Amino acid sequence: MTAQNNQALAAPLAGGRYLNSGTGQGLQFVDIGHQEYIALVDPKTAFWSLVKKDRMAETITDGNFISAYREKAAQFADEMNMLMFGLKPSAVYFNPTERCNLDCTYCYIPADMRKNGKHMTEEELFSALEKLKSYFKTVVPEGRLPQVIFHGAEVMLVRDAMFKGIGKYREDFRFGVQTNATLLDDADIEFLKRMDVSIGLSLDGHTPEIADKTRADWAGRGIFDKVNEAIDKLRGYSGFNVISTVTTENMEHLSQMVDFLHEREVSSCMLNMLRCTLPGSRALKPDDLTVAGHFIAALERTHELYKKTGRKLVVVNFANILISILAPTARRLLCDISPCGGGRGFFALAPNGDLFPCSEFIGLPKFNGGNLFKGEIGDILTSEPFKMVTERNAEDFEPCRSCAIRPFCGSPCPAEAHEMNGGMDKTGAFCEFYEEQVRYALRLIADGKENDFLWDGWDRDTETTFDAIRF
Repeated sequence: MTAQNNQALAAPLAGGRYLNSGTGQGLQFVDIGHQEYIALVDPKTAFWSLVKKDRMAETITDGNFISAYREKAAQFADEMNMLMFGLKPSAVYFNPTERCNLDCTYCYIPADMRKNGKHMTEEELFSALEKLKSYFKTVVPEGRLPQVIFHGAEVMLVRDAMFKGIGKYREDFRFGVQTNATLLDDADIEFLKRMDVSIGLSLDGHTPEIADKTRADWAGRGIFDKVNEAIDKLRGYSGFNVISTVTTENMEHLSQMVDFLHEREVSSCMLNMLRCTLPGSRALKPDDLTVAGHFIAALERTHELYKKTGRKLVVVNFANILISILAPTARRLLCDISPCGGGRGFFALAPNGDLFPCSEFIGLPKFNGGNLFKGEIGDILTSEPFKMVTERNAEDFEPCRSCAIRPFCGSPCPAEAHEMNGGMDKTGAFCEFYEEQVRYALRLIADGKENDFLWDGWDRDTETTFDAIRF
């Protein structure tokens, strides 16, 4: 089978001429639930191959196969090492306000902050963008624009300052806006489209009865109708996506949610497992294997709709898992790698100027690295609070260090692991869910279906560096 851009986590060590001996290459078989194929994975290198079950012994004793892999291992090592440790931030999750007009049951931002928190002034927002512009010029290659995603509580509460910032700095950043859509009007949508801003809306269900269970305002009023109206107005806009947070309240309806979004010509969505960072969200945590079944059924439904209509609905968080296997350095999200992207590929800015490795840490003072208005961004990114995240590595703790699929999972999320399970050397909340997701991805690859779940042209700039089918 073809393994594109498969990388190594560390350069091969001396010693061990044969598989699984000394400090040489170690390959493990992984049952992927496929009738014909089993996966062969080196978890230290992220190398994988799909092997016919009746050729398992023949494959691992094939000298040509092993020799060819050894020749490529150093290249794999360099590329994965760069992905894990050589990145510089190229994006910021910019939280211009702590306040929100909703009281979603699973929100990671403490309720008092959402009720009484700080808005950025226009002067502060412009000052922050100016400092970010100066910093990114030092780390982002010429010809590329860094990304600013207005994010967090409800950004439309500071619409005037935010829109002025987008207008003034549109040549310096690629902008995105994540909103609950309840405050969006026609003029807002027109402005964001004209400025070519990516727009993410949040909706947890295909009916008010489901969506409004977890997303409502402070008076308990649901918001489904308003979000549905915004989705219809954004129909056909290429920079538009929908995020659904998966909980016990909606997991049984994910396939219907896929139907709902596909009917409205949404081209990409995220079906994200809820984060269990704060205690309030944990009551809504689904069982791993149960939710995996519903999640995979929803993915299958996207495939059925694609074959029927020719239109894809890409589930971005799953597509990222597929790409992490097929071509690790081409992945678009950095949650499913260890260390994760927090503090490395991106960081988060709070309304008072404090910087955190990721928005998930806002509200956790221990992870405050410093203040944008009082210090230098480069210094903050190397502070101890940031190092707690950027130096977390699944290679260093059990059960991850013994797990064959760790290169494709990354043991997310560090905020969740720290708050829910007691430390950075712990797993997050959905270990078995990720296992099932990776197994399903490998089954799709075995059946040659992987491209049906990915963006058209996703591999335009990738290169095949090792093709095991020749052996």
